[in-house]
Amino acid sequence: MENAKKILKCWPLHVTLLIVVVACEWINTIKIPTPVGNILLLPMLYAIVITLVLSLQKPIKWMKQEASEVSSDFVVFGISLFLAKVAVTSGTQIQQVIEAGPALILQEFGNLGTIVLALPFALLLGFKRESVGMTHSICREPNVGYIAQKYGLNSPEGRGVMTTYVVGTLVGTIFMGVMASFLATINILHPYALAMACGVGSGSMMAASSASLAAVFPEMADQITAYAGTSNVLSNADGIVMTVLIGLPMCNFLYKKLAPLFHGKDAGKTE
Repeated sequence: MENAKKILKCWPLHVTLLIVVVACEWINTIKIPTPVGNILLLPMLYAIVITLVLSLQKPIKWMKQEASEVSSDFVVFGISLFLAKVAVTSGTQIQQVIEAGPALILQEFGNLGTIVLALPFALLLGFKRESVGMTHSICREPNVGYIAQKYGLNSPEGRGVMTTYVVGTLVGTIFMGVMASFLATINILHPYALAMACGVGSGSMMAASSASLAAVFPEMADQITAYAGTSNVLSNADGIVMTVLIGLPMCNFLYKKLAPLFHGKDAGKTE
């Protein structure tokens, strides 16, 4: 009852967010052609930018600290619904996953390499336990939900995973679209391999990068979409298993070893 009262008290925030979502969906996707490929601006990007600007405006009192604390609870709720959708989608496409062979499954091990590269860099920038949340994965919805359950979104790890999630939404779609076009034009990897690499577990990033690939290889557009979509389903389905069993434990282990080198000898023990 107490939580319900707190939620109802923030009704202006919910109305504001509903208006923002409807407006962003009405604008829809904007495609900007560039010499190296297309940049796709998706509704999720507009929503984050608009709400960020609104929250920084002093007159809008209902988008301040108390409302932010309420909204953090809704993040977990929203992600739970999304994970249910992922589970259903994964089950309906299981035959396509089997036919794709082991390559799509084994590619998940490649995502662990980002821990080795990104964790030391995050520590070098001055982050502490936030670096674990930031670098244990690409930090999309399933990983945000897992970190929220394990540490809480108000923890350093929670702030880290949300930072990467927001930055990934703001920058990731543009980066992935341009990178896919660039790799396609230099022709060092097969288009199917690039299509599989599009499926990083983010619907927006997958859409942006696979659309850029399809523009470069229009004769393979259907195959590229199929491989990218299957890869994305797998990254969501077994990516979280990889995180729980290998990714996060590996990240915590490396943090304990590397943190003393960047933040003093007791850094990895006391946090």
